[in-house]
Amino acid sequence: MCVTVVSLLGLTLGSIGCGKGTDRRINLALETSATDVDGGTFAPKRDFQSKDDYRTDTQLEETPPTVNPPADDLEFEQAPPDRDVAARLDQYADIAASGTVLDLGEALKIAQASSREFLNAEEEYILAAIRLLIERHRFGPRFFNDTRLALDGNLDTTNNDTTLSIINELRAVQQLPYGGAIEASLIWNAAEMLREEVSGEYSSATTFAINANIPLLRNSGPIAKESLIQAERDLVYAARQFERFRRVFLVDIAVDYFDLVAQLSAIANLERSLGSRLQQQERTAARVAAGREAAFQTRRFEEQVLGVRSSLINAQERYILALDRFKVRLGLAVSDEVVIIPVEIRVPEPEITPKDAVALALNYRLDLQTRRDFIDDSRRDVANSKNQLLPDLDLDGGVRIGSDPNDNYGDFDFDFKETGYNASVTFGLPLDREIERLQLRASIIGLERDIRGYEQFRDNVIVDSRASVRAIDQARFGLSLAEQRIGINELILEQLVLEEADSLEITNAEDQLLESENARDLAFRDLRVSILNYLLSTGQMRVTREGQFDPLPGMGDIRIVPAGGVAPPP
Repeated sequence: MCVTVVSLLGLTLGSIGCGKGTDRRINLALETSATDVDGGTFAPKRDFQSKDDYRTDTQLEETPPTVNPPADDLEFEQAPPDRDVAARLDQYADIAASGTVLDLGEALKIAQASSREFLNAEEEYILAAIRLLIERHRFGPRFFNDTRLALDGNLDTTNNDTTLSIINELRAVQQLPYGGAIEASLIWNAAEMLREEVSGEYSSATTFAINANIPLLRNSGPIAKESLIQAERDLVYAARQFERFRRVFLVDIAVDYFDLVAQLSAIANLERSLGSRLQQQERTAARVAAGREAAFQTRRFEEQVLGVRSSLINAQERYILALDRFKVRLGLAVSDEVVIIPVEIRVPEPEITPKDAVALALNYRLDLQTRRDFIDDSRRDVANSKNQLLPDLDLDGGVRIGSDPNDNYGDFDFDFKETGYNASVTFGLPLDREIERLQLRASIIGLERDIRGYEQFRDNVIVDSRASVRAIDQARFGLSLAEQRIGINELILEQLVLEEADSLEITNAEDQLLESENARDLAFRDLRVSILNYLLSTGQMRVTREGQFDPLPGMGDIRIVPAGGVAPPP
């Protein structure tokens, strides 16, 4: 009896202390899958141990509190009609000059550490590994130990016999790879008679048994491991999906960053335009005072100053809103002060044709490979559905060995004379397989849909890869045109200033120069984004473990430099 209690206690303590072993198995599965995918994929490292007590005072409340007061309990304070709205807008548009400094590299690093999108994608990968470990454990040897303490007696005063018994059953179950299971059990039964008049009588017996159930037709073959096969493949899919997400995420963060930089440039251009308008307004006022121009010219410049100031306030508000959303995406607090440092990523333009880009995409796109593998999953599902139409033919058998019944204290003294066995074959006619036939039709339809889905996805990949090459050429051409327009507008403005032309003509020329400069900045942004999208759409984008862009051989020394600056020497 003591042996049973000690063994049970040891098994219990062992199961409690195996948490870190489970974490190691999860990390090993992630590392293995990442290595199989290759291409720079890395396995996330997470601490799976709970650091918090998830219990709260409200989690068991059947009616959680709701804060929704009626209209009579609310208050609305009207703004005074004479409030200084311009001052309030200027306060809103006060862009932080100090705080967390973010360039592109730092933004990508923060995104990998705290972005909710990234953490969710990472956890989907981890959950796929956990699901696989669950299935692997199902197909490994599983051990169980049950101990039952029973007291048996009656209320008859003429018979005070009471029996105390302890039954301990230690079982090991193994799923067979091609169907069925085998189970080995060791049952220890100890009983003691408790009497009032005489001392108790003690007896014990031990039985060792092996039983097996093996299907020979239905549920036999690869279908028996379907859940394990699918879980193994799902982990590969999850590794591909996580790596694809890292690449898409890098481009998305870079695009958001470039948009912020372009908005900062537009704000700077508007501020310069506003300063120029104010100078022209002062000069025009002086000319009007000297009688050299009509008085209405001053009003015209006042109207232009108001227009530029309104555009500037709107641009500042758009930037602040975009910056707040960018902070949320990075996982930063909205209240954090962030300063965007404009930088450029100097990625060379590829020498590629649309046809070559299509070949690269069809070969390298991870998501396309996964969609192609879905078809094999559906084909396997059809084969499994056909298996369910077969008749049942199951083989059952077992062997059991008991201890010597005459030796009450020899717990493990097996007597092979007490050996017994059983064997049976069960054949079930497939009289009702209507549900299975319908499920087979559904599996065939699912296969056809996956084939069409793959073909459509493949065609979209082809379209995207071809379009990415054209987008690079279009962006380069647009940048060239924008730079030419800047040169032309600069010459026009310079000539008008030398000729001391009318103030209105000068301001119109300044507007044209401002528009061309904004167009140039947007063209720079479009070119950078188009190159990144080309690498992404063709499956050539690579991301380092730190979340930075990993240049390909032939790109040279890719650097992130200040906007409009020159790359520093190595």
